[in-house]
Amino acid sequence: MLLGEYLHNIDEKGRLIIPAKFRGDLAAGIVVTRGFDQNLIAFPINEWETLAAGIMQRPLSDRTHRDFRRRVFSSATDLVPDRQGRVLLPPNLREFAGIDSEVVIAGMYNHIEIWSGAAWTAVRDDIENNDDSDRWEGLGI
Repeated sequence: MLLGEYLHNIDEKGRLIIPAKFRGDLAAGIVVTRGFDQNLIAFPINEWETLAAGIMQRPLSDRTHRDFRRRVFSSATDLVPDRQGRVLLPPNLREFAGIDSEVVIAGMYNHIEIWSGAAWTAVRDDIENNDDSDRWEGLGI
């Protein structure tokens, strides 16, 4: 389970330290790709394989599905954390997410999101000011 919010810095070589709590779940490797909100999404290998299989089941003849495949797979990179729990984020992904120093890693149960510190602050402010009672109610709570 990947849960919690962690503040880290990216080093001058573009390496990001994976939080110690996540390292066991990500030790076999991760796949990082562009997210939906100018962030990055990182999946453990087994979760990525499930996601990729779902994408590949969509018809290649449908242009929207081809475009989605291009978006997801062309920007994806597979990484294995080193002994210190670091991964090297490629420049194109760092640029997409506006990541240059301060990074927030947010656990999303079966994947993580990687944000620039400034972008996460804006998202965090927005979600903190939402009334989620309808969503909780939809879950029977």
